[in-house]
Amino acid sequence: MNITIKDIAKRLDISYATVSRALNDRYGVHPKTKEKILAMAREMNYFPNAIARGLVKQHTETIGLVIPDITNPFFPEVARGVEDRAEEKGYSVFLCNTNWEQKREAKYLSLLREKRVDGIILAPVSNKPPFEKEFDDRAMPLVFVSEVRRGMGKSYVAIDNVHGGYIATRHLIRKGYRRIGFFGAEEDELTSEERYHGYKKALKEAGLKERKNFVRFGDYGANTGNRLITGMIKKGDYPDAVFAVNDLFALSVMQGILGSGLNIPGDIAVIGFDDIPFASFPEIQLTTIAQPKYQMGRIAADLLLEQIYEKSGTEKKEIILETELIERGTA
Repeated sequence: MNITIKDIAKRLDISYATVSRALNDRYGVHPKTKEKILAMAREMNYFPNAIARGLVKQHTETIGLVIPDITNPFFPEVARGVEDRAEEKGYSVFLCNTNWEQKREAKYLSLLREKRVDGIILAPVSNKPPFEKEFDDRAMPLVFVSEVRRGMGKSYVAIDNVHGGYIATRHLIRKGYRRIGFFGAEEDELTSEERYHGYKKALKEAGLKERKNFVRFGDYGANTGNRLITGMIKKGDYPDAVFAVNDLFALSVMQGILGSGLNIPGDIAVIGFDDIPFASFPEIQLTTIAQPKYQMGRIAADLLLEQIYEKSGTEKKEIILETELIERGTA
């Protein structure tokens, strides 16, 4: 049973208005009466109704953060940046994990609106938004992080994925690799698509032809990269280097290579993307493209809070952060 202000007032035989003023630290309540009210609130395990209070204040001091994969170390670092910045500004964060499912994403977006959060930061599942019109109609402050949905006209903070894919592939080319494969996520997933374009750009610049049999797309499952490279190795037709769409994908590829009895980078080099903490482990030493994950989260929070405070939701701000090649032992 939820205890309300009326329950406390009834127990103490004090007016509702007096209890409300005491609990909200407003003037007009005798100190002894206030002390008695606060003691009773603690005794009855009273918790304020944040939604009701938000309706009065027009703000709930809460924001939603919707991410696709809490198990990918990239997203917790983004979330940490969002939460740290939000806390500095007096805001709390509701974290929702969609598990790369659009239906779950749609459910969380609706739920967060029902909870009357002041705004939402969204790392979308794909480039196909289910509820873009609702956001426009309701003027819900919304900021995209990591991936940008096309046609929304919303603010975002991201990186230049095309350039990131380009410098990853260029690195492999400069290392002397010529049979370079690309392993990406589903083809309608924007981040994967953009990094694939960067891959093709670097090949074209170097006068190398894209080998379609070395380009594979799959889901973000933990075993996908392993399965893809193992299939190629078993057929005896495999690349001498693989650019994987992210570090978890790259680690799975490495597992498949080593499990097949081949050497990294002697037989097949591997480069990933994100620079997650695992990448620098001594037994892994994954060459990768680093992106400023924590900074991305902080900036996304700043963009959202700016919209909330200034009600500037129609003003689109595009923040593109730099990537960096981190060369280690796999390529």
